Amino acid sequence: MIAFLRSLPARLWRLVITPYEPDPRFDAHLARAQTQEHPQARATVAVLAADESRRLFGVDLARRGIQPVFVRIENRSSEGMRLQLVNIDPRYFTPLEAAAVNHFSIGRRLSAFGAMGWVFVPLLALVPLKLVTAYLANGRMDEFFRARGFPLASIPPGGAAEGFVFTTLDLGTKSVHVRLGRSGGLRQAFGRLLHQAATPTTDDIEFVFTVPVPGITADYLDRDFDTIRPRSTVEACDLDALVARLEALPPATTNAAGTRPGDPVNLVVIGEFETLLGAFAARWDESETITLATCWKTVRAFLLGANYRYSPVSPLHLFGRDQDIALQRTRHSINERLHLRLWLTPLTFDGKPVWAGQVSRDIGVRFTTRAWNLTTHRIDPNIDESRDYVIEDLLQARRVAAAGYVEGVGGCPATAPKRNLTGDPYFTDGKRAVIMVSPTHLA
Repeated sequence: MIAFLRSLPARLWRLVITPYEPDPRFDAHLARAQTQEHPQARATVAVLAADESRRLFGVDLARRGIQPVFVRIENRSSEGMRLQLVNIDPRYFTPLEAAAVNHFSIGRRLSAFGAMGWVFVPLLALVPLKLVTAYLANGRMDEFFRARGFPLASIPPGGAAEGFVFTTLDLGTKSVHVRLGRSGGLRQAFGRLLHQAATPTTDDIEFVFTVPVPGITADYLDRDFDTIRPRSTVEACDLDALVARLEALPPATTNAAGTRPGDPVNLVVIGEFETLLGAFAARWDESETITLATCWKTVRAFLLGANYRYSPVSPLHLFGRDQDIALQRTRHSINERLHLRLWLTPLTFDGKPVWAGQVSRDIGVRFTTRAWNLTTHRIDPNIDESRDYVIEDLLQARRVAAAGYVEGVGGCPATAPKRNLTGDPYFTDGKRAVIMVSPTHLA
């Protein structure tokens, strides 16, 4: 019987038998692994791309919105430690949950088999075999996922643990926040509590990884920041000079020709590029470059009222060029999102680059004759809300080392608003938010 089945064409074989073919030896993702050290622990992280997770786990996890993250922890302390999965992703999947989402649907496969059955009537007798093999394949899948999930037991002193955490899918850049908590006995835990009452400290150990993930072409990848800001043009500022130079920045973005004002420059971010990406990556999405493919994705999302997390952002201009980095936070529809654009300036403060920015909130779509497609996103006219949202969002993420305001575009009330390039009105107190981002999570 098996010989007969094996003699069938491959496509027909897969209709009769439900194959599950993971590749347990696949480890190409480890070549991109990042490691961070602490006197009491060592953490290693690697994020799988869609094709890598498909090959290793034998099913298309990315299609289901799942992204495996490999984590290895070495405990160098004298107490047990536990990996806190919620800090990596509060919406993580357990191994069996991730497997169940990808189980072979017996009903769907029987439908496909039944359609072929009209041509190959004798094969209908093999329907029970289809049911059994699908059931067995799902069982093997459960076991494969369970065996490779990160073990939730305490990691003993001097011990190590490794495995996969099944997170929600991110492309471009993924921020992985590894937090290790102590897992000693009751006497140790309550002893630490009494000690902390006298000397406030935290016993948790934290690592923050910023990991590039293949899958999209982010708009900043074609930027050469050394060319944009040659070393000879860098201007180091003390605090007084920084305030003066920030207040002297252009009040607003412009069109490509620089002849018409656009949205106001209402944001300044201070930090290295990697720190900036790490601070925003867990909460904001990058934007893809404008191509025919990404334009089609945008049009499709617009027509269907769907979300497109990495939708290209239209260009605004500052310092004679369009934005160096564009980030966004979307809701359920592409028509509702926050847009954030940043331009590298020649300024530095405390040795860190200074980025000028613009942020606004899209709240819908309207008709306009000022755009080639006769439509444009309508912004919330209260642009101070979106500006302050950035501060509050990064404060919640514990990535703000310092924040304040300087004068910017100049105030205008709701009764006498200014307008951007597409004619949307906005009102503001006229100030710019200035944020210094921290390379690590702050207490």
